[in-house]
Amino acid sequence: MLNYSLYKKEEGLPWVTFVHGAGGSSSIWFKQVRSFSSKFNLLLIDLRGHGASKSPMTLQKKEYTFDSIAKEILDVLNHESIAKSHFMGISLGTILIRTLAEKAPDRVQSMIMGGAILNLNTRSKVLMHLGNATKSIVPYMWIYKLFAFIIMPYKNHKESRSLFIREAKKLYQKEFIRWFKLTSEILPTLRIFRQVPLKIPTLYVMGEQDYMFLPSVKEVVQKHEMSELQVIPSCGHVVNVEQPQTFNSITLGFLQRF
Repeated sequence: MLNYSLYKKEEGLPWVTFVHGAGGSSSIWFKQVRSFSSKFNLLLIDLRGHGASKSPMTLQKKEYTFDSIAKEILDVLNHESIAKSHFMGISLGTILIRTLAEKAPDRVQSMIMGGAILNLNTRSKVLMHLGNATKSIVPYMWIYKLFAFIIMPYKNHKESRSLFIREAKKLYQKEFIRWFKLTSEILPTLRIFRQVPLKIPTLYVMGEQDYMFLPSVKEVVQKHEMSELQVIPSCGHVVNVEQPQTFNSITLGFLQRF
């Protein structure tokens, strides 16, 4: 089972489940725990091969698909008898939350998607193809650092960039390659997400400087009735780390409506 941390305040309080992105770990939510734990029960998950969810010999035999990884998140909820939860994700974690919501919509009270990925622009597609072509011959940290600098290029993105690079160094090369293979199913998966809305309240929180992913989110929010968008000025991709106070204020306000 995946490694996870619980912050349980009271039995009757609603749950918020936090899902990090590729190369990160549950530690990226450290600026949210204090604010949220006073009002909600929290579940912070380390995805397969990330953080403390490390068991390389077992992982080698597992299927790497968005469905299989989303199921592992559900397994944790089942293990802790959490019938329903709000979900908060960042970057690739938003794809996993949406996948989970497709599989088990009755378990999802609402979705908060930070730095959401709903489509790939030309630059991100080129990056993806470059990574696939070199992933077996180039040290994975070279690829990851290149991605980090292109997605988070500005000076005010430095903390987010450094955090994700530091966490990514804890991955194994083979584990990085397995996760990178998920890119083969990302385009058809995102196409479905853009075309098929879910009847679940969804808040997208995006940085004004998240130039690779913000345009597609704006398009989707206009079409999906139960979705809304908040854009944080002077902020990049990893909104919860770059501007935590603004992020926490926006997301807590959203959650307290349900």
